[in-house]
Amino acid sequence: MFSLYPVRPALPARFRRPRVLIVGCGDVGTRLARLLVAPAAHGPRARVLVRDPAQVPALRALGVTPLQGDLDRPASLRRLAGLAQWVVHLAPPPSHGDNRDARTRALVAALRRHGAPSHWVYGSTSGVYGDRQGQWTPETTPLQPLTARARRRVDAEQVLQRWARQALQAPAMQILRIPGIYAPDREGGTPRSRLERGTPVLCADEDVYTNHIHADDLARACRIALWRGRSLRTYNANDDSVSTMGAYFDMAADLYGLPRPPRITLEQAREQLSAVSLSFMQESRRLDNTRIHRELRLAWHHPTPAEGLRTVQSSAC
Repeated sequence: MFSLYPVRPALPARFRRPRVLIVGCGDVGTRLARLLVAPAAHGPRARVLVRDPAQVPALRALGVTPLQGDLDRPASLRRLAGLAQWVVHLAPPPSHGDNRDARTRALVAALRRHGAPSHWVYGSTSGVYGDRQGQWTPETTPLQPLTARARRRVDAEQVLQRWARQALQAPAMQILRIPGIYAPDREGGTPRSRLERGTPVLCADEDVYTNHIHADDLARACRIALWRGRSLRTYNANDDSVSTMGAYFDMAADLYGLPRPPRITLEQAREQLSAVSLSFMQESRRLDNTRIHRELRLAWHHPTPAEGLRTVQSSAC
């Protein structure tokens, strides 16, 4: 049929704006969405899987497209197939049940219906390493998860790696193993409330090493992994700090002008603290982040919590 208006030919694939699907749009997912849509003229088209309809208006205001669905209801995920070439999967596994991550399994089943995405980044946890008794821990360290939530993360990693190896067009799959996330504009993202409650930490001779990452730096790592990550590659996504838990809270107390936390023994901690709080005091490791610096060429905006927290403290004065 003749038309008065010229038909614009389709752009070659290399010039089309890629479509990114963010699964698990909590605090870090929202930060990532902002990064993706910031260069609106040339950046990717971002879609976000949303379970709570109340999130929809705020996400649309960011410039992303919300898609309603629930990882716990696989039938609601059918529309996701073929919608995005790139996937960033930040949704946590179920908080109960066996050691399988049914949510990741449901997502993989939905997305592989019309071919595999070309890039996939999964946000796992450094808890998959278990207790390393303070040893340096590179990505090649054998996994020995101690908690049920960490064992579900191991299951998710294995499901994704197995699927990537078996796919006809194998996606560029990266796994980020994430430690404690902090940020002053994140709910519960600073140690201030814990310090104000006077929650104790372990005495120096029983203290454990902890690892951290600023939420903004983690969002940047997710974005850059899509561009630069090697296929079937795992990265420790921690900042450059090396600190025990007690030293971290002492630093924050001094920064906020609050009393340093009291010190107790591990035996006393078992009597006084909740099972969740105690679990963080029973795993000690120093994550080696050499690979993420070398391969993704990442330089942290907040290389240590002291700098990240101090920046906010000074801006609030």
